[in-house]
Amino acid sequence: MQYLSSCLSPQRCRPTFISIYKKKSVEEYKPDPYLATTMNCMLWVFYGLPIVHPNSILVVSTNASGLVIQFVFLLIFFIYSDKNGRLKVLKWAAAEILFMIIVITVTLLCFHTTTTRTFFVGILCVIFCLGMYVSPLTIMRKVIKTKSVKYMPFWLSVGNFSNGVIWTIYAFLPLDQWILIPNGLGAISGAAQLMLYGCYYKTTPTDHVGVEKTKNQVELSSQTK
Repeated sequence: MQYLSSCLSPQRCRPTFISIYKKKSVEEYKPDPYLATTMNCMLWVFYGLPIVHPNSILVVSTNASGLVIQFVFLLIFFIYSDKNGRLKVLKWAAAEILFMIIVITVTLLCFHTTTTRTFFVGILCVIFCLGMYVSPLTIMRKVIKTKSVKYMPFWLSVGNFSNGVIWTIYAFLPLDQWILIPNGLGAISGAAQLMLYGCYYKTTPTDHVGVEKTKNQVELSSQTK
């Protein structure tokens, strides 16, 4: 199931970045979901290491692959953004790397057993995993205001929902509350995004709907656990 989740992650973002590449512009797409997912993947990779939470190779492998994919997407976003967009990506990426350095340092120096390290890093993973799942709220507000799903990627919402469901199931094998809590709420968030998409799909300008049907270029929110 974890590898299914890993496979879904790149597929859910790809239509957006194909569109950005073809138009040579990010238009009104926001980097928020991808920045949030990058932070989320970095934390989960650290969480799954033997020095923090032993026997979590699947957590490490799926999130490591997701991290590489998010770096590629952010690079594409950076290339085709304006000056302000590039500055935003650089600032947040630098802040995330600095934060991870602090987390790793504190974990290794202040906590000396895998139990305490799991607890500390697990809390952070829950917080930032929730951040990944709710980051599309910035786009959802725009959808409600404009009554258009043009900048709410459909397949990204599907990926988020599927990702949440898959990791929620995995969290019971055996029970891992740090994985269960954020991904259970993430599945609910993904379902809300899909319902919102269903509500405003028909009110989206017909020119976008036409492109959507022929090129399958619909998608939206964030992602790997």
